[in-house]
Amino acid sequence: MSALPPVAPVPSAAPAKTKPLLAATDVVQEYARADGGTLRVLDRVSLSFEAPSINMLLGASGCGKSTLLRMLGGVRPWNVKTPTSGRIEIGGEPCTGPHPDAVMVFQHYANRPDLTVWQNVMYPFTFSEWKRRVTDKDAKERVDQMLQEVGLADKRDQYPSQLSGGQNQRVALARALVLRPKVLLMDEPFGALDAQTRANMQTLLCKLHAAHPCVVVFVTHDVTEALLVGDRVIVLAGQPAQVIEDFHIPLRQPRSADWLMSAEARQLHEQIVGHLRASGANGNLRVSV
Repeated sequence: MSALPPVAPVPSAAPAKTKPLLAATDVVQEYARADGGTLRVLDRVSLSFEAPSINMLLGASGCGKSTLLRMLGGVRPWNVKTPTSGRIEIGGEPCTGPHPDAVMVFQHYANRPDLTVWQNVMYPFTFSEWKRRVTDKDAKERVDQMLQEVGLADKRDQYPSQLSGGQNQRVALARALVLRPKVLLMDEPFGALDAQTRANMQTLLCKLHAAHPCVVVFVTHDVTEALLVGDRVIVLAGQPAQVIEDFHIPLRQPRSADWLMSAEARQLHEQIVGHLRASGANGNLRVSV
């Protein structure tokens, strides 16, 4: 009896590619000008965020950082097509408007003055979207936990007017993270704080991110802040904004002042500052140390 021919091995199926948690693809944003022309603010910006990380976004004032940040979270101005072209996706699905998995924190923390600290952090759960997602019991437990994590459990019954700027920013951060978002967008959240409070908030953000992993996109003008906090630093050119530098920092947080003096950090610093100055950011460029 003749031997059977050898059986060719069946190739194993390639693993399915994981969809990015957040992605912008060829995003263009244009606005109509009063003279009938067009102002292009973003020019074919593509960014992909595959895993939880802290991503720092730097660029000259007016280059389009905040426009891009709001677009990533689904914030759309009235009566304007946003984006003009390209697409934004969260978890592989198109983001065309406010998205429950994306939360924003601003420099002006917008805590309600008529609510206590506890009530401010609980406030998102009063909306129908979150009432459907989280039970009242779980929401209250989350709020209590977050106040512990941001160090405000003893301030729970105080009002924003009784808090310092740093404490108010902690309330805003707690109110965002209590929702356990997949995407946290931060527009210069620590820019108005003094140096010591800002350093404390940077450390707190890294600690909270380790406990509640998500994609953080953080707009800043502070090069030192970007190097200390970011897993990734993205530099935008002047208007219209384009990505001109995008690199990862392999050293995990917390990073020390000693590391900032290392050859690696100095090289990164010079690279970032060079790009920012070339794009016209001299007037608003900040270095903390």
